[in-house]
Amino acid sequence: METKTITLRVKRQDAPTAPSRWEEFRIAYKANMNVISALMEVQRQPVTVAGTRTTAPVWEANCLEEVCGSCTMIINGKVRQACSALIDRLEQPIVLEPMAKFPLIRDLVVDRTRMFDALKRVRAWIPLDGTYNLGPGPRVDPEAGASAYSLSRCMTCGCCLEVCPQVTPTSSFIGAAAISQVRFFNMHPTGKMHARERLDALMGEGGLADCGNAQNCVHACPKEIPLTESIAAVGRDMTRHMLKRLLGG
Repeated sequence: METKTITLRVKRQDAPTAPSRWEEFRIAYKANMNVISALMEVQRQPVTVAGTRTTAPVWEANCLEEVCGSCTMIINGKVRQACSALIDRLEQPIVLEPMAKFPLIRDLVVDRTRMFDALKRVRAWIPLDGTYNLGPGPRVDPEAGASAYSLSRCMTCGCCLEVCPQVTPTSSFIGAAAISQVRFFNMHPTGKMHARERLDALMGEGGLADCGNAQNCVHACPKEIPLTESIAAVGRDMTRHMLKRLLGG
């Protein structure tokens, strides 16, 4: 009886300035495998289909349950997380590529610093220094809490930036993820104290005005975060904020 196998076609690049190449691997099939476990099998015996011994492909992974976002890559032409990409649901050969909108480090690993810098720019956190002197915070309405929870699920994976036509190596567009986080933290009872600073950050170069409303982001988000709703909501808040500034409010 013929043994069932899995074929992986991996785009390789040893360094950011090195030439890229394609390598194909074939491994034995096991039930319930995902792309990460398939790459681990290749790692154990990195020999190509042609019989050439090579280095093991390099990738990132951490939580293995679609929470950290570190294993995001392009799988069969679609950006997604490798940990939740089940082999049984993928056409073969399974083609693996790194995301193209972020600087490449090696093979399937990219540098997502752009996203973390965007979160710093919009102050995507709740300042707590001194708030313990104010006593317990206000209670949050359950409906508002449910809305905030959907926004809190962002894992900074980069899918929304990967599919955005406004995000290029030469553009400074901040991206849908950071814009949505402005909405999230401005909804927080304590976070509202710094709402104006977050809106100011989005009014500069690469801010909300650079969004082309392609709406690719909301379809690519693995957590189904209402990114386009966030962009619209933050846009309304920015308009009110600008009017208040013009009127001296």
